[in-house]
Parts: sequence; C-alpha cells; structure tokens
Amino acid sequence: MIFRRSLLTFIALAAAARAQSDTPPPGAEQKPTRLDAVVVTDELDQTRGLIQPSLGATSFIMDQQQILNVPQGADAPFSQVLLRAPGVAEDSSANGDLHVRGEHGNLQYRINDVLLPEGISGFGLELDPRFVQSMQLITGSLPAQYGFRTAGIVDIQTKTGGFEKGGEASVYGGSYGTVRPSFEIGGSQGNVSYFADTSVDHNLLGIENPTASARAIHDKTDQEKAFAYLSYVLNPTSRLTFMGSISYSEFQVPDTPGLAAGSSPDGTPWLQGPFDSSRLNERQDEQNAFGVLTYQKSAGDLNFQLSAFGRNSGVHFLPDTEGDLYFNGVASDVKRTLDSGGFQGDGSFSIGAAHTLRAGFQFLDEHVAADSLTTVFPVDSGGNPTGPAYPILGTSSQHALFSGAYLQDEWRLPGHLTLNTGVRADSYSSSTDTEGQLSPRVNLILEATETTTLHAGYARYFTPPPLENVPGSTLASFQGTSNASPSTLDDPVRSERADYFDAGLTQKVGDHLQLGLDGYYKRSRNQIDDGLFGQTLILSAFNYDRGKVYGIEFSGSYSSGGFSSYLNLAHSVAQGRDWTSSEFLFDTAALSYVKGHWIFLDHDQALSGSFGASYVWKDHRGDTRLYIDTLYGTGLRTDSTEPDGTVVPNGGTVSPYYSLSIGGEQSFKAGRHRVWKVRLDIVNLTDKSYELRNGTGVGVNAPQFGMRRGLFESLSYSF
Repeated sequence: MIFRRSLLTFIALAAAARAQSDTPPPGAEQKPTRLDAVVVTDELDQTRGLIQPSLGATSFIMDQQQILNVPQGADAPFSQVLLRAPGVAEDSSANGDLHVRGEHGNLQYRINDVLLPEGISGFGLELDPRFVQSMQLITGSLPAQYGFRTAGIVDIQTKTGGFEKGGEASVYGGSYGTVRPSFEIGGSQGNVSYFADTSVDHNLLGIENPTASARAIHDKTDQEKAFAYLSYVLNPTSRLTFMGSISYSEFQVPDTPGLAAGSSPDGTPWLQGPFDSSRLNERQDEQNAFGVLTYQKSAGDLNFQLSAFGRNSGVHFLPDTEGDLYFNGVASDVKRTLDSGGFQGDGSFSIGAAHTLRAGFQFLDEHVAADSLTTVFPVDSGGNPTGPAYPILGTSSQHALFSGAYLQDEWRLPGHLTLNTGVRADSYSSSTDTEGQLSPRVNLILEATETTTLHAGYARYFTPPPLENVPGSTLASFQGTSNASPSTLDDPVRSERADYFDAGLTQKVGDHLQLGLDGYYKRSRNQIDDGLFGQTLILSAFNYDRGKVYGIEFSGSYSSGGFSSYLNLAHSVAQGRDWTSSEFLFDTAALSYVKGHWIFLDHDQALSGSFGASYVWKDHRGDTRLYIDTLYGTGLRTDSTEPDGTVVPNGGTVSPYYSLSIGGEQSFKAGRHRVWKVRLDIVNLTDKSYELRNGTGVGVNAPQFGMRRGLFESLSYSF
C-alpha cells in the first residue's frame, strides 16, 4: 500500500509540475532561455552514439512505431518485444523468459549506453516498453566496449521529454482479469528536460500455466513500476542526466491439480484422504530499484561519458509449508538480496579522417545475502521419513568485484573498408576465486556496393558467473534428511572463456526490401548455464567443462508507404559436456552420462521464427493501425529414454508450436496535441494450447504452457 500511495503522489506531482511549467504566474515576465535545450540535447544524443558504436556486430533495431505492432503494444512484457528479434527463443518466465543465440540469459542491458547491474530475478520484468524511444539487440562478435554478459546487448534509448512533450494516461485490460492503468509525462523548461512513467498491473496469469487448461489455478500477480529521467544541459557541449526506476511484484505460484500426496508433516502417511494439490499456496515477491547519474561532454574530436550507478534487488520465495511437505518432502522459505554499485567511463577521440580511438572502463561491486528456513524430514537409508518434520536455518553471503577496461581503434581504409580492432582486460574476484583474461576483438566491415554490406569478426569472451545465481553450499546441513543432495561434489562455479566467430551480410533490394544473413560459431570452456532446482523460482548456476553453440539467422523487412513487414528465421545448436561445478544439483546417473557424452542444453531450440505485418492509414482526423503477428518454435529440450532404459538429459523436445495474434488501434484528434486512442489485441487467435516445458530437462522443475487466447483492450488520452 505504501508503494501504491507513492505512485499516486508521483503522478500528482508530475501533473502539477507540468501545469506550472506551462502557465507562468500572473504578472511574471517571460525570461529568455539561455540555450535551445532541444537542439543541444539532439546534438549530445548524436555524439553519445559516436562513443560506443556496434561496429561489426549484428544489430536489430526497433522504435516506438514498431513496438506498437507487437501484440499488446507498449503494454506488452518487455521480453515479448525482444522475441520479435532474430535468433531469440521463447521460454517460460520462471526459466529466464527468452534465449538469444542458444544462450541461457547472459544478456546485458544498457539504458542510454550505461551498463545496468543485474537483478536476482532477471531484468525483463522490471523494464516497461512505455519509456523506450528506440532499442536494439546487438549480437555477434562484439566490439571491445562490451564485456561480461555477451550473448546479446539490449541497448535502450529512453524518452527524454525534450522531443515528447506532454503526457498520456491509459487504461489497459481484458482477459485473465487484466487491469493495467499507466501514466507518463515529459517536457522541457529552459535547460531542463524530464520524462517519467508509472504503471500498476493486476492479472491472473503471472507465471505460465503448468497445465493445458485455459485458466491457471492460483496464478495472480500484482506489479508496480515507475521510471524517471531528468536531464540538465550545462552548456552547449555538456549535460548531467539522472535515471531511476523502482518496481515491486507479487506472484502466486500456479498449482497443478491431482498430484499424489506423500507424508504428512508429522512423518506419517496421509490417511485422511487425498491432500488437494490445487490448494497449495506458494508465492514469490520481487523488488528492484536502480539509479544512474551521468556526465557527458563533447569537445571537438573528444567525446566522453562518466556514470555512477547503484542497484538493489530482492527475491523472497514463500512456500506452502504443510503442502510442500506432502508433495515434495521439503518446504523452503528462501530470501536473497543483491546490492551493487559501480562506475563506468567511455570516450572516443578522432585522429584525422582515418582513425577513431575509443577507450573505457567498468567497475562493479556486488554483495548477495541469502537467508533460508528449510523444513525437512529425517529419513532412513531408503529415503523414508522416520519422524516429524523440523526446520533448518541457513544464512550465507557472497561478495564479488567485476572490473574491465578496453582500448580499440576504428580504422577507415580505402575501398569502403573499415577495420575495428581492440583489446579488453577483465577480472573477477569473489570469495571463492579470482580470475581474469585479456580478450582481443577484431571486426571487418566492407561496403561492397551501395546496397551490399559484408562483415566478419572474431571476439574472445570472458563471462563471470552471475553472483546472484551462484548456489550456496548447504550439503552438510541436509545429510540424513529429505533434502539431502544426490551428490556430495560442490566445485565452485567458474568464469566462462570462449572464442566467438561471426560473419554475415545485408542486402538492400530496391527502395523497400532489406535482407540479412548471419552465421556464428562459439566454442567455450566452463560453459555457464542456469536452471531451477527444487521448488523455488530462483535460478542456480553451474558449468559444463566444454560447450559449443552455432547457428545461422535470416532476416528480412519490407516497407512501403503505410505498409511494413518483417520475417526472422534462426537455426541454432547449443551443446555441453561434463558438469564441473555445483554437481550436488544433479543425480549420479545424469552426472555419469554427461561426463562421457555431449548433450543439448535445455534451452536449445532448433528453429525459431517470427513474422509480422502492419498497415497504418494516416488521416487529419486520426490514424488507423492494423497488424498481424506470429511466433514459431520447434520446441525446447526435454529428457528422453533410450531402449535400454538410459535416461538422456535434454535428449528430446516438446512439440513444435505457433502463436498467431492480430490487433488494431484507432486514434482520434481532439484538438492541438490532444489525442484519444482505442486499441484491441487478440493474442493467440486460434486458442492453440502449446507447451514450453514438460517438467523434465536439466534445471526444469515444472511444466509450462503458453498463454491461451486472450482479448485485451486499451483506452488512452494523450495531451
């Protein structure tokens, strides 16, 4: 309730600020503005883009208009927007939401070119497409400025208020009890520009349904988010900016009816009739907050940006103690809190027409505190309860320092050829280990013709384990209990080291059609993966001794007048061999099999695709937008069984699936700068029931189904 009141106060203050900025007090003189802040802001935005270009990497860009062509538009979950990029595979929200080029997570999020530290629950739920001006997903052989998380860079440029003056109030709702009011406002006054948005979301499908039914049982979620951006232009060549965000989410964990109950909390079989598994009451609460302060300077051929940032993230899984003991033999109340802070600096300097030097550094300090109360049974050698359940208290903390620095040169050669070479030095120091690596990077870009561009590159990557997902050692505490680990091995999670190769081309055909083809290959040692083990929805990290990921992507887009369309297809193979850390997470048979065999990673999907088309009619009375959108996948991995009875981890797949959605939006002009909009979205039009997970596979703890048909409407007023 405190957070909700703060949101209402935030909205009221923002509206008052807007009114005061538009209406000068009676008798007051209008003072001349020293600078044209909008023009200065535009120039500084352009120079900021020169500091960290994605030279040689593969980039997929979406702007506000393209986001509106995604089902649910600006009210869609951020992960659903990213699914429309090539090489992205869908997963359940509990397992990480999505996978880029055969990786589990390993995504880096940047807002206005500033690195944001990771959160415990993943960053996707915290972001809101409503504050996005434009965004790009950068993959491939990345230039030296990108380190640590390298599967993909999600680079977001926010609305600033300098160009989006005014605001919007919206109410969105529909199927699954969805109600989502939101409000945003932006503007500028003198040298100051600002933008803020906030939303409250309630629905009955917070986590994917574990059954094929149209409605999930016990799946309510309430989410609250707020974001603010403030910029102050110091002079025509420099500015200060601040970004801040806060979110809080509550999730019920959905139930599966008809599960067979085991022992009651007193250690005896359940004799009074079946315990109803549809009445379980597991929950998870998540909170996130971050703040970033940035100074940017442009001085002739020199451009640089310095930032300081801080973040707090927390997750609390609350079990149904009695019910979890019946069905799982263990009930875990787990709370993790992550605090992090750091600095980042990036700069560029042009040396004549041929060379641009770029350099920078990153420093990040992280601390994770974990508290748990686990209720277990004492058991005999056969695993049968020998007495009543009792609690075991656990506390642990971990600390890590991440640091990196880079230097690179963009060399523009004759013949429309650009060579971007660089080197990056990274180090990772934690309570269990200190590691580091010097990583060369090289990318070659050839503009063969005015319509054909080719690129090829190599990157050496160093990826430290995500500290928030590194499991604490609890083996000794649970020996002789129903929560004893199948293995007693517990080697520390190590940093991944990889060689990455990428090559591709883009081809323009006429004025309206653009095609792209890109291939990649990655080989790694200490391949990092994450999974869900046990009942909590908190990921745990582990290593494969070796890994290999390779694939090919095709992308195409066509636009002419009000019509636009796109098609993405991607083939990917992701495999690993021999688990070499956190071995206690796995049973002994699986450990033995993986030690001698390559297996597919649980998030491997052979073929992923997305398609969309839209048409916009513009009229002096308002605009009309219609769209169609579809996703396709051949299915994520499951365990399989060979004829001799051997269980192969991740040896099979769930069935192929598709999801077709349509929608439209109509705007009505109500005067200068005032517009009413109505929108309709039909998600999964054919009401197809499709399975994302079947409950088997490495680190998969429950079945997950995609959303059935949903009808959603919104009404918004822009001013």
